[in-house]
Amino acid sequence: MDKRDAIGSWLSGPRAAAEDAGIDFGYRGQQLGLPEEGPGSIARPGRRLGALAVDWAMSVLIASRLITQSYGDPSTSNWSLLVFFVMGVLTVGTIGFTPGKRLFGLRVVALDTGRVNPARALLRTVLLCLALPALIWDRDGRGLHDRLAKTVEVRI
Repeated sequence: MDKRDAIGSWLSGPRAAAEDAGIDFGYRGQQLGLPEEGPGSIARPGRRLGALAVDWAMSVLIASRLITQSYGDPSTSNWSLLVFFVMGVLTVGTIGFTPGKRLFGLRVVALDTGRVNPARALLRTVLLCLALPALIWDRDGRGLHDRLAKTVEVRI
């Protein structure tokens, strides 16, 4: 084996090496029965990060202007996290999306029923606030917080 091939497969990751060996992974969401593109397909990471940034900015703005009256106050970050948590639980648990998700055309749905109940929204948001579960993704692009809550973020 050429050493460049071995180094290339190591840099590309295990998925690229497996695809080179002939294993077909399909598209994101295929195992979940979701379409490849368009409405109902799995949300791409860029849209998800954009929606998260909008939601977090909104939480910081609410906390700094309505609660602590100062952005420089050290407690603003804690209040921002609390506002983010409450906003996530209430909006995802009732209508299926936060303001940031709506702005980016995303929705959270349950895999079995299609609607996210408040208990799943609570679990999902608690894990999202911990941040680490959201950074661990499966091959469909779902974070650990979505897998444990049995939800998926799709395009609308």
